[in-house]
Amino acid sequence: MTSVLRTPDTRFDNLPGWSFAPRYLDDLPGYAGLRMHYVDAAPRSQPNPDAPVFLCLHGQPTWAYLYRRMIPVLTAAGYRVVAPDLFGFGRSDKPADEATYTFDFHRNALLALIDRLDLRNICLVVQDWGGILGLTLPISAPERYTRLLVMNTALPTGEEAPPGFAAWRAFNRTKPDLGVGALMQRGAAHLSEAEAAAYDAPFPDASFKAGVRRFPELVMWRDPGEALSDAAGGGIAHARAARDFWSSTWEGRSFMAIGMQDPVLGPPVMSELRQCIRGCPAPMEVADAGHFVQEWGAPIAEAALAAFDL
Repeated sequence: MTSVLRTPDTRFDNLPGWSFAPRYLDDLPGYAGLRMHYVDAAPRSQPNPDAPVFLCLHGQPTWAYLYRRMIPVLTAAGYRVVAPDLFGFGRSDKPADEATYTFDFHRNALLALIDRLDLRNICLVVQDWGGILGLTLPISAPERYTRLLVMNTALPTGEEAPPGFAAWRAFNRTKPDLGVGALMQRGAAHLSEAEAAAYDAPFPDASFKAGVRRFPELVMWRDPGEALSDAAGGGIAHARAARDFWSSTWEGRSFMAIGMQDPVLGPPVMSELRQCIRGCPAPMEVADAGHFVQEWGAPIAEAALAAFDL
């Protein structure tokens, strides 16, 4: 294992809207020497052991903080919420070598977390890389999943990248020290300076951003006019199996919300994804929301609960 960086805890002090105690796992099989952080928010009422568990997966370049507007709605309704930080993000450890980060590196870590916590009756909540990875998880243990809440994301299988994503990947390549908080404010202008700073908190300097830099290179879309890169090819088999699962095997309930102002994974990409999800109803369209649609998350969580009859 390459050198591993750990963000000092003090950088996470007094974050606005964030009162969740950190929890850690440092012995996941296959991840010796790495500590994963996750939120495990209990319902406000007496928990029902048969109630669904909301597993909330973030993407690039965010962390579990992205779900701070949704978690209180879900716990107030009586449900447990688990929101991990992927390795390289949030309070989880950050290998310094970009080559460490592969599709399977991330996917297997999530599977190990789910197994360790023995999560069942899962409502899978996904966006961005949370969906690119998360939508492949049920093929390994379909009996664990009963509901899906899907927001701006995709399930690529080697096609040419849509223009919005091609532009984002090219931009990311020019920004080895991507200003995460500033990026979040461009996509969600209502964020306060303190909230934007919370997105910068995991990254004291550019050396902590190997995972941020790597993710766009792993997306299973090829650059226009070029062959698929070796890095981007790693998840294709899982994505193809996942497309088959969601279109042919899935029997659970689904809810889709779309940030309509997203230039990267917006309405055209989500319309295509919807066709792959068996029984997915017409989406909730969040007119003012961009890519990071969870920043408009409270009404989305409320609408999802109503749609699921929860």
